[in-house]
Amino acid sequence: MNLFYLRYFVTLAHVQHYTKAAEQLCITQPSLSHAIMQLEKELGVQLFEKTGRNTTLTRYGEEFLICTEHTLETLDAGVENLQRSARGEGLIRLGFLRPLGVEYVPGLAASYLAEHSDKRIDFTFHTEVTGPLLDGLAAQRFDLLFCSRPPEDMGFRAVPVSCQELVLITPRKHPLASLKEVDLQQTREYPYVFFSRTSGIRVDIDRMFDEISMEPKIAYETEEDQVVAGLVAQGFGIAIVPHMDMLHKLDISIIPITAPAYERNFYMVYDERTYMPPVVRDFMEYVLEKEKMHTSKQFMHNC
Repeated sequence: MNLFYLRYFVTLAHVQHYTKAAEQLCITQPSLSHAIMQLEKELGVQLFEKTGRNTTLTRYGEEFLICTEHTLETLDAGVENLQRSARGEGLIRLGFLRPLGVEYVPGLAASYLAEHSDKRIDFTFHTEVTGPLLDGLAAQRFDLLFCSRPPEDMGFRAVPVSCQELVLITPRKHPLASLKEVDLQQTREYPYVFFSRTSGIRVDIDRMFDEISMEPKIAYETEEDQVVAGLVAQGFGIAIVPHMDMLHKLDISIIPITAPAYERNFYMVYDERTYMPPVVRDFMEYVLEKEKMHTSKQFMHNC
């Protein structure tokens, strides 16, 4: 069914006069008459009838007008949404680790919105551990992730954008609690509260122990860093965790790790195999530029 003919039909239905409707549509009256005849022929019913000098809808025309207006309204809204996307507007769906939801991700989103205040841009925010986040990206529930490095076999692109110091935490009265710094070899005899294998940080911690050829004594495993820290505070073991503000609120000792020297990297993760809307690509490039500027400043400071 011809889309132009549908718009001609709606205009004539409201104007109720062929000549005036044709003028509004910037077409000739014969062209409008032909369009309506073609519609009626295709539908098999009469849509209009003459009433004096005016043209009014038949009951079939009234029924078809409701349907046509709804259809055109839906189509126009869809076109507008696509055009907004092409202009760099729309929705950006982010998934990220909880530690990155305190300052890093909200700060990026807020500064991006401030620099693009002339555009209609929205964010959704979802926190999880790395495993479920990667599953969500694979299912196309997210556009970008900020998390630990994904396994190579998942086929995602991962770009390092931030890092976090890892520290050893112990109960306040633990034999290691008074140390100013620690070599992980010194922890060999003590039980650990470990992150479970679904947590992205587990890979980083396993690499630390691989580097010194040490098998830690794992007493308990769990997913969340807050839970790990809480268990340590209650004497369930020692743990390696990201250095975060909430640690200072617990009854624990926080000890820098000198060997092996290690920082936990965070990555911006996305799937190059799926279409990336312009607004998402623009935000991704914004994050990369921010990281490039940050790295440059660090280099200049070190020099």
